[in-house]
Amino acid sequence: MPSKRTKIRLAYFVIFALLLVGLVPLVLTGWLLSERSGSELRAVENRYQIQLVQEKARQIDMFGQANGDLVKGLATAFALSSNPSVFSLPATDHKLEATLRENPDVIALYVSPRDMEPLALYRPGNIARQEIDAVVSSVLPKIPEQGLFVGEPQLVGNASESVMTIASPIVANGARIGSVLAIVSLKSISRSVIGREPTSSADLWNSGLPIVFVVDEAGHAVFHPDQALVKERRALNGLKIVDEWRLANRQIQSGLVPFTAEYEDNSYNMIGAYSTVTFAGKMNFGVITMQDEAKALASVGEMRTQTWMISLAFALLALIVGTIAARLLTSPIANLSAAAERIAGGDLSTRVETRNITEIGVLGESFNTMSDKLEEHIKNLAKAAQENRELFVGTVKALAAAIDGKDKYTRGHSERVARISVAIGKQLRMDEEELEALRISALLHDVGKIAIDDSILKKPAALTDEEFEIMKTHPIKGYKIMSQIPAMKDFLPGMYMHHEMVNGKGYPQGLTGDQIPLQAKIVSVADTFDAMTIDRPYSRGMQLNDALARIREFVGTRYDGAVVEALVRGCQSGEIGRGVVQFMAHADTEKQVNVGVNARAKEATSQATSVQPPTPEAINERTGANGNLAS
Repeated sequence: MPSKRTKIRLAYFVIFALLLVGLVPLVLTGWLLSERSGSELRAVENRYQIQLVQEKARQIDMFGQANGDLVKGLATAFALSSNPSVFSLPATDHKLEATLRENPDVIALYVSPRDMEPLALYRPGNIARQEIDAVVSSVLPKIPEQGLFVGEPQLVGNASESVMTIASPIVANGARIGSVLAIVSLKSISRSVIGREPTSSADLWNSGLPIVFVVDEAGHAVFHPDQALVKERRALNGLKIVDEWRLANRQIQSGLVPFTAEYEDNSYNMIGAYSTVTFAGKMNFGVITMQDEAKALASVGEMRTQTWMISLAFALLALIVGTIAARLLTSPIANLSAAAERIAGGDLSTRVETRNITEIGVLGESFNTMSDKLEEHIKNLAKAAQENRELFVGTVKALAAAIDGKDKYTRGHSERVARISVAIGKQLRMDEEELEALRISALLHDVGKIAIDDSILKKPAALTDEEFEIMKTHPIKGYKIMSQIPAMKDFLPGMYMHHEMVNGKGYPQGLTGDQIPLQAKIVSVADTFDAMTIDRPYSRGMQLNDALARIREFVGTRYDGAVVEALVRGCQSGEIGRGVVQFMAHADTEKQVNVGVNARAKEATSQATSVQPPTPEAINERTGANGNLAS
């Protein structure tokens, strides 16, 4: 009688499989942690850039405020005395000398009373008195009758020290009796802001450290680690971040700007930030920092490398253990594993040969039974899912067609708006799930019109104010209809808020900017574009370039700039085009609209060609009695 072979129990294989499966969570966890850490590091770096320039701006602001208050305080003190003899008193000299000692950044104080000899105090240093007097002489005629005067930064002395002049008139009893002028050295504040010793531009770029500098409103370097740029008053407008600040400094206090910079034939992806500071309340400066993104985020790459190294080490260990253990496996287990892999890959027709080997035989039979049921179940699920999807989409399209069908001139409008919206979404790199939600939302964007009386909806003349207010309720009506269906939750923003404007003048909620969901912004632009480019019985649709140019005019007031540019890219790539839209429109309306129309249509077309290009609102909506717009 043959000896009974010793069989390894299935429990041991389960334990081994669990150990092996532990490798996958390790890799995924390590990768996800590195990704999350990288994202957090980027966010931290961005916050650091913003905080850095804001802190430097505060330093400059405090510096300018302190010296401006000093000059204004002296002018006020002389004005309160109301006695011309105060200018010649020894106590005045002593006070000015004490003031000069207490303010190390002030290199000269100049008090010029009317019809009297001026008082001048100088701090010993690298700047000759003759040069200081020359600066004073050039500034005195510019001092206004009221308020503080701040002069442009300039270089004086053998060491080319950067200074600014701050002056104030002395006004007593409504009359100007003199002036107070201080020449302030910018050396200390420059070092504090820049935060490093003078360095050449080449070393700055090679170091990869943040480069902090200050420019004036013309883009000229005021503070910079490379002193040559300051001495030459070189314009730094070649840097995109400088141009961004010059364009936005009066509207935006601080900003974060990723950009690309060129230096010595090398291209650098930079992260940077800027902040605006008003020196002594009179002159704007831009505090700017920028850094090579690759070096700023170098730790992200190192973190990923370490993650891969650890994962590879564990993978090697698992491979060795798995190889040793695999020799202990029997053929049925190998077949079962291979079959499981094929099923995991999607081949549900896979079956295994069952053998009577304790638990393995039972497992094989159970596996085959499971495969049969799973294959059948997935086929049924796929069929049901496809049918449900077709039913849902068909219902949505039918509803959209029913809405558009209330007016023969808008047939097919919702379908076209959906196609245009999806094309815009692709340009904005939305994923498939977001694109599908966008498409359904666009199809249903006018669903609320089903609750609007036909006498208003089809009225050929201008709407009255009362009718206009009723027409404006269609987004709310659509929302009330669809919000009762839980499955419609993801599609509500586009249909409810597609008449909101980024400047807050839209409806129904008057939202602004980022308060408006991206879905609604896209549907709004697509809705207008379709209305602009479609021929109507009384007017021809606009040409593609004209329509795009017209829509661009409303960026920042009605439309979001990123969405409009995505529309432009879609047109340039051929995904959106006037010809395609017109073809779709004609396919929907060729049986409803005759070629000749009638004499009224010809008259309307003639009138339309004799006026200025319409606004998107006028094309996409009808004007009420008081100039209001009805959708």
